[in-house]
Amino acid sequence: MTSQAELDTPAAPAERVLTMVQAIHEALDIALGTDDRVFELGEDIQDPMGGGFKVHVGLSTKYGLDRVRPTPITEQAIMGAAIGAAITGMRPVPEIMLMNFMAVCADQLINHAAKLRYMSGGQTNVPITVRTVTGAGGGFGAQHSDMLEGPLVHTPGLKVVVPSVPADAKGLLLSSIFDDDPVVFIEMHHLYYAVSGPVPEGDYRIPLGTARVARPGTDVTLISWGRQVHDCVAVADDLAADGIDAEVLDLRSLVPLDTDAVLGSVARTRRAVIVHEAVRRNGYGAELAATISEELFGQLAAPVRRVASANTPVPYSKPLELAYMPSRARIETAVRGLLA
Repeated sequence: MTSQAELDTPAAPAERVLTMVQAIHEALDIALGTDDRVFELGEDIQDPMGGGFKVHVGLSTKYGLDRVRPTPITEQAIMGAAIGAAITGMRPVPEIMLMNFMAVCADQLINHAAKLRYMSGGQTNVPITVRTVTGAGGGFGAQHSDMLEGPLVHTPGLKVVVPSVPADAKGLLLSSIFDDDPVVFIEMHHLYYAVSGPVPEGDYRIPLGTARVARPGTDVTLISWGRQVHDCVAVADDLAADGIDAEVLDLRSLVPLDTDAVLGSVARTRRAVIVHEAVRRNGYGAELAATISEELFGQLAAPVRRVASANTPVPYSKPLELAYMPSRARIETAVRGLLA
């Protein structure tokens, strides 16, 4: 069980400041240098391109194309090769360039990687870490922008991680790569170069299934993951001017979930707003809301609220895209409504 003291302790006390891209790159570099069984595979990840978002720059030059392997544009082959390598003892880190393309290799991931350990009675592990990128608001259109953590969380056998700050990106990625089960590691491209923070040096790991208090508070708990954590912190800071003290809980990993942290925070504040970028209908926020309501029924001062994207494909038009997403104004309105 994660204690409140552990949650309130900054996850990464350090003097160095890195961007998200630098932190992820460093984690990959450390993993490749630590264990010869670790290798990457994906589209355009070799030098000089170094991946669509430059995460891999320099790694193929340092470790060679056997360890940082460029592939054809075929997500099925990437995932299938990674699973095959994993069950023979390797620790592959496949990159599915954009999260929407996870649908192309869903059979391999959901029907094979997630189930092999169970179907073999624990004899066959599939230690793959699938890195994928997403995010609305970038003008990438409906087929390149979806946040699709819901179907992944719904699949028994998969672990799902969504970092929001560089220290967590490094620590959680290293933990994922050396986990014996398949992990989907979701990166939000808006954070790559826009967010910087202190990151410890060396082989620094954060256990999966531990939430982080991004901002302590007493009046209401804002629960989020990924990019929206930053929106929640900004809203909480603004609300403080009016005497509203909001706590922001960054889940960091959706599976395993730090249920103790969620229930502990909401039990103290008695109010919860769940914020996520995925569409509202059947989103992970619904599962969290149901869990909170079941476990804390009678203790809540108000019903759990959700702020999420609209139930439409992601628009290409910039004004429509911004209207589609959960905004800071909508988060603030939800919080004020709970306290009215």
